Formats: sequence, structure tokens, C-alpha cells
Amino acid sequence: MATRLTKKAVATFESIKRVDEAGIEFWPSRDLAKSLDYADYRNFITVINKAKEACENSGQLISDHFGDITEMVPIGSGAARPLDTIKLSRYACYLTVQNADPGKTIVAQAQTYFAIQTRIAEVQQMEDYNRLSNEEEKRLFLRNELAKHNSQLADAAKNAGVIQPSDYAIFQNYGYQGLYGGLGAQEIHARKGLKKSQKILDHMGSTELAANLFRATQTEEKLRRENIKGKTKANQTHYEVGAKVRQTIKELGGTMPENLPAAQSIKSLETKKKKQLTASAKTEKK
Repeated sequence: MATRLTKKAVATFESIKRVDEAGIEFWPSRDLAKSLDYADYRNFITVINKAKEACENSGQLISDHFGDITEMVPIGSGAARPLDTIKLSRYACYLTVQNADPGKTIVAQAQTYFAIQTRIAEVQQMEDYNRLSNEEEKRLFLRNELAKHNSQLADAAKNAGVIQPSDYAIFQNYGYQGLYGGLGAQEIHARKGLKKSQKILDHMGSTELAANLFRATQTEEKLRRENIKGKTKANQTHYEVGAKVRQTIKELGGTMPENLPAAQSIKSLETKKKKQLTASAKTEKK
């Protein structure tokens, strides 16, 4: 069962966040270590080193996310002594908690918190997405993103041992069941009142698409990062990630995805968009 992300945990991780002179947010490694109940900072450094390796393996520059600094720490009577610490970006925190002791409840909560917040930050930083002004445009953008990441998820699942199309359908169903409170693809289809020929993804609004996009991206990353092997483990991973996304939606007071209304077919929006582009092109030629 996925660990519930509590408001207290959210407040804890937000309280140790800082902003540097350039306006960039970061988390001091020593503060994060305390928040995660690491009494010996040296043990936490081992965790950070694993996170740095994961950062490099993901194609990111370590220096962009892990910055060595020295802080003056009060020791009483107005005196202070220098202590080495590390400025961790949000992504660095995400990688760090993924490599921390999973047996600690606060670590499990941190994994959910930083995973969700990292994905939110990524979407907010997408210039193309931020320029969108209406629901139709956001749906089209997110649907294209989801199609791209579903392809990457399929590749990660294949590497884990999900080879046959029938196995992949089962794998996808586990992800839906985690996110939709036990409902599989067929149940979601019926719950939304869709016809047999209509596809679930084509009738999701932007909120529901965003939840499924996060489910797909985080499952892909987890499969690759933990080098998960075997259909059973891959299916369980997909379910657990979906359940964590669901719990976060609940914690934030959002509407559960199965309760969101079915939207107009995105196919009609794609046709409308193509006609607009064609008309615009003709106008420019005149």
C-alpha cells in the first residue's frame, strides 16, 4: 500500500526550502537529512552520492543540481563554525529521497512529495504549455505529451520483461487500477459512459490527462532507475505509482479521476486545429 502524504510532511519539506540570491529555490542537505531522520550526516552523504550517480546517468549535469557550499552554524555565545553542506535542487532532492532508506515512513512521504512537485515544476516550466490559454489547447498539448511518454513507458516495460501485447495490456491496467481506485480500463470506460469504439485517453480533460502523464513518466523512471525485472514486479510498480498519484490528488483536495466527466473527443479538436492551421497558412500566402 502506498504511503499517505500528510500535510505535516508537506509543511516540513516546504519549511526547509530556501531561495538563493538569484531567486532559485534549493534545500540544504543537512536540513533534508534531519527531516528524513538521518542522525549521522555521513550516512546521508552516501545517499547523496548515489543520487549524483543517478543524476549523471539521466544525462543531467551534477553541478546543475548539487552545489557545495559552506554555512556558518551557531554554536552558542555568539560564536559560529563553518559546516560544509550541499545546495540541492528540487530534482536533486527527488533523486536523493529515491535512494534513501525506504523503510522510513518520512522517506516514503518525501518520495511522493518531491516526485509530485518535480513533475509540477516541469510542466510549469514548459513555455509551450504556459502560453496555452484554453482547455482545448491544453488537452491537445498534454495528449501529445502522454503519447510520447507512453511510448517511452512501453520501452521501459519491455526492458523489464513485459514483452507480449497481452502482457502490456495487463501492465497498463495495473497503472489504471492504482490511479482510479481499483478500476481497470474496461471499468473506467463504462464509468465514463463511453461507446465501445471510443478510447479513454481521447476523452480525458486536461486535469485527467495531467494525472495520467505523471503516472506514466514516474513509472518509466522507476522501472529504469531500479532496474526492475519481471512482469509481476513491473505490474506492481505501475500500480504503486498510480496509487501514489491518486493519494496526492486526494491530499490536495482534487477530484478523483474516475469522477471527472468525459470530455469531447480529442479527435474533433485535432481536426479543428488542422483546419485552423490550414486557414492560417492560406491567409499568410495572400
